[in-house]
Amino acid sequence: MSKNEIDSLKEKMQPYILKESQPPYTYYQIKCQECTITAYTSGKVVFQGQDLSWLKKEEKPLRQIFPQAGSDEVGTGDYFGPVVVAGCILNSENQAFLSKYPIQDSKQLSDLDTKKLANIIKENSKYSICICSSLKYNQVHEKHNMVDIKCLLHNQVYINLMHKGYSLPDFIVIDQFTPEKSYYRYLKDEKEVIQGIHFETKAENKYLSVACASILARNAFLEVWEQMEKKYQFSFHKGAGPQVDQCARNFVRQFGQDELKNVCKLHFKNTQKI
Repeated sequence: MSKNEIDSLKEKMQPYILKESQPPYTYYQIKCQECTITAYTSGKVVFQGQDLSWLKKEEKPLRQIFPQAGSDEVGTGDYFGPVVVAGCILNSENQAFLSKYPIQDSKQLSDLDTKKLANIIKENSKYSICICSSLKYNQVHEKHNMVDIKCLLHNQVYINLMHKGYSLPDFIVIDQFTPEKSYYRYLKDEKEVIQGIHFETKAENKYLSVACASILARNAFLEVWEQMEKKYQFSFHKGAGPQVDQCARNFVRQFGQDELKNVCKLHFKNTQKI
């Protein structure tokens, strides 16, 4: 792998990193819940773990199964802001109408297009949105890691849909972020767990319900982001790169270290760089 690809891999895995080190002749070694990744300066990258199926590239064709329910999350790679998971139920009529619009993975849309499409989706689907604020996230993260929190939120959006009086379809799909066995292991202590879920990588590019959920989650994230900037009269940076480090330093200078817990995910490496 090239240096850029190695750096991109680390950035992608950032939300799942439990421990990071740099053994000799490596760029880094990161330990996650399910695997250990060692990136050597030679360009060789070694993945070690019991179940690495979730890292494999999938070439499955787009499946048009309706009714279908899908969910996706936003904010897990951002130092600032909440973690948001949205779930969406679509029937064949919703699909026929929404297919007229450029609905796709929210990461490929502008903020303005995301907001416009979110309103259309809300009017033509059954949906639920779970927002885990920065403060709540930091409290929960003391006992639960990022993957655990995502599992809890995905499960909760489907429970919320049922509590709203909606019937969940037989086909439910999640954009896979952890192996199926691990997903249900994280939920083993929950009183109510939605079973029979289909897990697939890059699902937001294959299933309309997941793409809609991605947009709804992104829109909710942006709404919270705007509220944060209005409250503090401060411009936050998205992501978790060097600009975010400087942004965090500026925030602490203005509002104090203790206020960070209300706007960011404290366990990110960015906190150590302030």
